[in-house]
Amino acid sequence: METGGWKPVLGLAEADDTAEPPVDWRAWAAKTAPGTVFDQPEPAELIELTVIVPARNEEDCLGECLASLVVQSETIFQLGKDWELIVVDDRSTDRTAEIARSFPGVTVVEAAKLEAGWTGKANALWTAARRARSRWLLFTDADTIHEPGSLRHAMHEAERNRVGLLSYSPRQIVRGLVQRSLMPLVFCELALAYPPAKVSDPAQRIAAANGQFLLVEREAYRRLGGHASVADRVLEDVELAILAKQRKVGLRFRYADDAVSTRMYRSTAAMAEGWTKNLKLLFNNALTLAVFRAVDFFLFFGLPVLAIGLWNARLGVHSLEWLGAGWLLILLWLRTVLRFYARVAKSNFALPDCALAPLGLPLFVALLYRSWFQHRVLKRVRWKGREYRD
Repeated sequence: METGGWKPVLGLAEADDTAEPPVDWRAWAAKTAPGTVFDQPEPAELIELTVIVPARNEEDCLGECLASLVVQSETIFQLGKDWELIVVDDRSTDRTAEIARSFPGVTVVEAAKLEAGWTGKANALWTAARRARSRWLLFTDADTIHEPGSLRHAMHEAERNRVGLLSYSPRQIVRGLVQRSLMPLVFCELALAYPPAKVSDPAQRIAAANGQFLLVEREAYRRLGGHASVADRVLEDVELAILAKQRKVGLRFRYADDAVSTRMYRSTAAMAEGWTKNLKLLFNNALTLAVFRAVDFFLFFGLPVLAIGLWNARLGVHSLEWLGAGWLLILLWLRTVLRFYARVAKSNFALPDCALAPLGLPLFVALLYRSWFQHRVLKRVRWKGREYRD
């Protein structure tokens, strides 16, 4: 890699020959993002990829994640030679570090001391990013499972689309009635709020990314200021995507069941804590959304009850009118059902899970309100034993 002058970066080159030439990233960072530049020496030769996995008490899922990553080492893409895999142990109190060290070729580092103004995840990712020696950096969570060949394919996809930041929304693995009914509701709202086609369109202001799989080119990462620029953000992935749009590094986002899957939560309590942390940040209209989904619940389950009540009522000469009103209610119910499932189908969940979604409406409403209350009223949330204040 060149250390002097400007090096062309995917998605950063100016197409207009009359425009001012881009400045060296160090000069740019000194003016716009002081304190966020890399301070380690550049390697003599860059390898292709650094995969960074932050892990805080992840003994129940880390092994499966690392197994899906190390198996991607092959003759033309050797772990330790062409790419590296770093697990950042973030003060775990379980067997997380031991499991990580059991995989040959995996480097385990401890997260730097958590300073005020930093979230634990941003701190862990920044710890590893500053020692990465590759052209591409992939930030991925410990609960992800990667399909064979997906690492090389992702780099090729980013190059083909000339973007500096590529993010995948994984296929979600759900277990139990509560998860299977709630998760499609959340993800259909995400699909509607952040349409991938608009997110990937540089002419659109809407931006999103999923920290479960976030691939960024080295120089683009510098131009974004790294995770130091989003140190205090609970949704650091979305904030990086916003910066990617603002700083024109090129952003691509899509649903990628062909590349990665994840089981986000192992328990209902963890799921409730996680969505309480995120929903208000993902949906600015969280309270309004809660009201509309509560209305959906009433229409879905209340209209048939009202219709049956009208059909069974003994109302004398008015019975025919009430019978007709009952059928009108059923027609309204059918319209509600079709509209509801048309929305849920956008979640990319399996049909049986989508079918269960109406049962998750009360919990979804409660979590939307809880997230709104903690962010707007209490101005604090908890995640993995740490408290973050808005």
